[in-house]
Amino acid sequence: MRPGRMRNATLMSALPGYTRLLVAAAMLLTLAACNTTDTAALEEPTAAPITGQTNDPAPGFENVVAGSEEDFILNVGRRTYFTQDSATLDAVAKATLDKQATWLNSNQRWLVKLQGFADDSGSASKMATLSQQRADAAMAYLVSKGVDPNRLWAKGYGNDREVRDCTDRSCKVQNRRVVSNLRTERDTL
Repeated sequence: MRPGRMRNATLMSALPGYTRLLVAAAMLLTLAACNTTDTAALEEPTAAPITGQTNDPAPGFENVVAGSEEDFILNVGRRTYFTQDSATLDAVAKATLDKQATWLNSNQRWLVKLQGFADDSGSASKMATLSQQRADAAMAYLVSKGVDPNRLWAKGYGNDREVRDCTDRSCKVQNRRVVSNLRTERDTL
């Protein structure tokens, strides 16, 4: 027997009968209190079953509430991209805005601030104008799809808020965008 166990066995045998019984009961109660399965079940929501299907939720996103801002960002998409020096909506931009319009028409409690951006392919004033034209184009398209124009407003920021400062073409395209930001109340332009 190891020395630690010997000491505990000796200690237990040195205690009077009823004290030994009380110490043993206290040990059992202490061990029973260590069971955390009930606590864990209360603190952690059950995960959605993973079936291996394409539409399985990503881990950590099983409990996204339909109609929430997270739902909009994850399932609809809030960024619309443009080609260089253009505010024309291409087929991909229209597909993104079609999804946004459908979602917004189903979730009418949300207001939307459309924020237009540009890369650095021209003067600051030209990029400010272009970014406003992009935001206005996205807003006009959403209105054409039935979204109430009183729920929308547009603001161009030029190239002041770049996603990335870079010279590579594949990087610059990230800056040519309109971001549809959900709001619960109108803010200032």
